[in-house]
Amino acid sequence: MTTATVEGLSETRARELAREGRANTPVSGSGRTTGRILRTTVFSFYNNTLFVIGFALLALGRYSDALVSVGLGIINAALAAVQELRAKRQLDRLQLLAREPVTVVRDGEDRTVAPAEVVVGDLLRLRGGEQIVVDGPLVSGHVEADESLLTGESDPIAKALGDPLLSGSSVVGGEGLQRAEAVGADSHAGRLTLAARADTTVLTPLQWRIELVVRLLILLVVLMSGAILAQAALEGSTVLRFVQTSAVLSGLVPYGLFFLIAVAYTVGAARIAGRGALVQRTNAVEAVSRVDVVCTDKTGTLTSGRLALVEVVPDGRETELDGARPVEEREAGARALLGTFARSVANTNATTAALAGDATLPGEAVDVVDEVEFRSSLRWSGITLADGTSLVLGAPSTLRAALADPALAAPDAVRRRTDEGLRVLVLARAEGPLRDADDQPRLPRLHGVARVALADELRDGVTDVLAHLDEEGVAVKVISGDDPDTVAALARRAGLAGPAIAGPQLAALPGDAFDEAVDTHSVFGRIAPEQKEQIVTSLSRRGHQVAMVGDGVNDARALKSAQVGVAMRSGSSVTRDVADIVLLDDSFTTLPPARTEGRRIIAGVGISMYLFLARVATQMLVILTVTLLGLGFPYTPTQVGLTLFTVGLPTFFLTMWARPAPPAEDLLVSLARFVIPVGVLTAGFGTAVYAYLYQLVTTGLTTYRDTLGTELWEQYTGLPATDPDFVTAAATLGAQSGLSVFVSTSALVLILLLAPPHRIFAAWAPVTDDRRPTWLALALFAAFAVVLLIPATQEYFGLTAPDPPVVEAAGVAIVAWFAVLSLVLRHRVLERVLGLHPRPTVAA
Repeated sequence: MTTATVEGLSETRARELAREGRANTPVSGSGRTTGRILRTTVFSFYNNTLFVIGFALLALGRYSDALVSVGLGIINAALAAVQELRAKRQLDRLQLLAREPVTVVRDGEDRTVAPAEVVVGDLLRLRGGEQIVVDGPLVSGHVEADESLLTGESDPIAKALGDPLLSGSSVVGGEGLQRAEAVGADSHAGRLTLAARADTTVLTPLQWRIELVVRLLILLVVLMSGAILAQAALEGSTVLRFVQTSAVLSGLVPYGLFFLIAVAYTVGAARIAGRGALVQRTNAVEAVSRVDVVCTDKTGTLTSGRLALVEVVPDGRETELDGARPVEEREAGARALLGTFARSVANTNATTAALAGDATLPGEAVDVVDEVEFRSSLRWSGITLADGTSLVLGAPSTLRAALADPALAAPDAVRRRTDEGLRVLVLARAEGPLRDADDQPRLPRLHGVARVALADELRDGVTDVLAHLDEEGVAVKVISGDDPDTVAALARRAGLAGPAIAGPQLAALPGDAFDEAVDTHSVFGRIAPEQKEQIVTSLSRRGHQVAMVGDGVNDARALKSAQVGVAMRSGSSVTRDVADIVLLDDSFTTLPPARTEGRRIIAGVGISMYLFLARVATQMLVILTVTLLGLGFPYTPTQVGLTLFTVGLPTFFLTMWARPAPPAEDLLVSLARFVIPVGVLTAGFGTAVYAYLYQLVTTGLTTYRDTLGTELWEQYTGLPATDPDFVTAAATLGAQSGLSVFVSTSALVLILLLAPPHRIFAAWAPVTDDRRPTWLALALFAAFAVVLLIPATQEYFGLTAPDPPVVEAAGVAIVAWFAVLSLVLRHRVLERVLGLHPRPTVAA
């Protein structure tokens, strides 16, 4: 191919192309606007329901109840909006390309312009250390490009005339001219940035289940509310009673579940941060606990990115230069020369930097009269000392032909070490220069000094982490752009055994075969960035929950596709910003604790759902049953407020105290097995208490009014005894008090059933040695007793004093309820009645 002229575009033509939209304009922000985020978070289905209920209560004069409903909606919306707006800001600032000026040739002269001012057809002058900002071929000169940021390929790639250069890569050697062909969003960097900015917010399984349950409950509450309120209207209920009934029915929606899960995620994120990981998407706390496959890049994740010297094998042949010396002396001499070489080169790379920093290598920097720097096209580097001696370090296959005795570079000896994942080099020396008459690098006749083996340095704790994940049943797959054999050898060093497959081989497989190969192989080499994404997608398609761990831009798309994207802090800014979790200390060992914390959160929220839904089921069934019996409405809004003691506080503490447990895939089924019998039995006994006390007060005030007196009931109800509604109001109040005592006490007993301190309570769960739930239940029971004994709190919650009939009725019902419920749960009566296979009973 001919070399391009250096005239380049004219300034006039460049301006025309810019006006036509053919400039290297940075890609725009993420697809979700701020307005759209606010609309979707503030006016979600759940929040809309809360707002409608709140405004209805506000119109009816129930200001405190309206504040609770609207306030919870606003808090929930604020938490979601803050999280999504923060994610939007991170995505919007993603830029794969640097903003440093570049050099273009226009009108035959070099001009310095901003990357955004480059247009299609421009000639860009490339020099070592500069980033390539557009896509296009090399049209003049010779350069070596580092594409590791894009492909994961660790070695620089020599580019000849006509070879494509990709934006996002950088020049590590040589100079040349590149013609801009793809710019802006059409360039490789632009496409990667757009993919990284794509919004991929999804609900976790727990969030999805909670939303499903709440939607079903809202539907049931709406239907039930319509029927009950219609009946109240037909019976001519007062406006106050209508408002109170509406407030109670709206309280059946478990507002606290969404708030609880938001708080639980936040607390979990804080705990994980203390272990060295920053959670950037709060529901990643849960998602990481469900992971059963971890895909990880090699360089920068499993390895530190540094090389470590493994061995130095001296040449065993006697030469005129060496003479006859013992092997120990030969090795010491070889190490000294290797240290001298590494510390004397001016153009260091990863290999010479590792050798120069190795304390086991003696040798000091010396004066160098000539240096041939390492290039991938040469595959060797060398220095010439003041005395005319030259030292050369390079690939065995490259140096073999120039060695006087090629034993050090023998293929079998080299292959044994490369099969172990080691990088093998040969150190040699010669008398004479390293350049020919045209000043081009050339290899003179060489005398072998030593064969050198280096290894990628594994990050601290990687082996232990992989062993732990294997014990937990989590598959680990290493995905790299390097040679499959090298990757497989490194994986073996880390304790990960398994077959390896190369990217081209994988690409040739059809759909099902591709999925099968991805599922069965553990090591993937020569993998392109888009293939990483395909591997993650394939695993997800097979039902796996995938975590992708990476540090380079080439990992960004895979991180976005995975259920959990994990980035190293030292990785690229693009990868950090798209990740769900960032490992602050670059330690792979942080992942298992984060997974454990996620399991703790799920277990805690699961327990909380048992309590929340049991309360809702009980209240719904009590309201329906009492209404069908034609008795007074069983609750007032203030009495429903007692659930703060019996449900709100316990669920918060139980979530914080929960112990890690594998996520239950049948959570909804398990909830039904617990909530249905608990709700039915609690509502049944509660209705019995309510009906008994209602009838007892009614009979007493109608038959024995003169004997019993009415002063106390007039004080309770605020009505004179002559009022036509006096008896009904008094009976309703007495029955409500007994019902509140029974339901509140039973809710506290449920804490002991979910965290049994003794085998007598182990009808649903095994006995636990954690006594905190027991002390919590006792403390809350004591607080509830205080509420019943203090006149001010009695009046606030609309209760009577704990008179003997109320206490006796509730006490007897609690004992009977606990005995029956224990038998029903222990022997799985619900499953037997429905003809389902019962769960194994818990050992008492």
